[in-house]
Amino acid sequence: MEVFTLKTHLGARIESLKNQGKTIGFVPTMGALHEGHLSLIEQSIKENDSTVVSIFVNPTQFDRKDDLEKYPRTLERDLYLLEQTDKNMIVYIPVAEDLYQGTVEAKHYALNGLDKTMEGKYRPGHFDGVATVVHKLFEAVRPHKAYFGEKDFQQLRIIQTLVENLKLPVEIIPVKIYREKDGLAMSSRNRRLKPEMRQAAPFIYQTLKQAASMKPNHSPGEIKRQVELAFEKHPLLRLEYFEIADEENLQPAKKFDPRKKYRGFIAVFAGDVRLIDNIPLN
Repeated sequence: MEVFTLKTHLGARIESLKNQGKTIGFVPTMGALHEGHLSLIEQSIKENDSTVVSIFVNPTQFDRKDDLEKYPRTLERDLYLLEQTDKNMIVYIPVAEDLYQGTVEAKHYALNGLDKTMEGKYRPGHFDGVATVVHKLFEAVRPHKAYFGEKDFQQLRIIQTLVENLKLPVEIIPVKIYREKDGLAMSSRNRRLKPEMRQAAPFIYQTLKQAASMKPNHSPGEIKRQVELAFEKHPLLRLEYFEIADEENLQPAKKFDPRKKYRGFIAVFAGDVRLIDNIPLN
């Protein structure tokens, strides 16, 4: 397994592989790896000659300093997991100043309004940080394909739009949400849950499934109100938002159009840990 920290060294290795006609798959992560990350990595390994995995806790996408400080960092364990997955893997652990080439700050991107709703509404500046770091990582790695999980569906749509708008030469591959046996979406934040919160957290997915089952006979507003009522009655979990949105433009749905695809999006606080999830409604 090869590990790089500087863009120039990584770039030389990527150039060598491309000169040999090798295809490059890329999985960007913030570390604290779990089975969800590994499912992305395994798909990349199947579909490409070489896979690059980055580990970088990007400071510009955190709207709360305490959230950045508390984000789990398990580099030694992450490297062990990656080596067990594929000894030929390339791991990129950027130095922030090298990746950002100077001042570590986000740029503003035109993202067709996809960054204004849901996560964008509740986490100002978050998606500028995401778009900035993903753009810089794409420049460093220059992959043919890059893999992103549907758990962060809004992020996925924003990255697809970034690639389209900037005409970047990379194919974005969505990967389905990987869940625990009890339905909780895999997340690095799950390890921060206190035992009683971890026991309560599957209620999020249970409620999403109930919302999906209501779609044929109820309006978006009616479904939204039922979800809000369910969390009002829950003794531990606090709903930040539930929204039903068009999968294409992420705009909230006032009524269902049979020609469009919709998804239910949710953000919930389990104690001080913020969890997000989503479910297709078609």
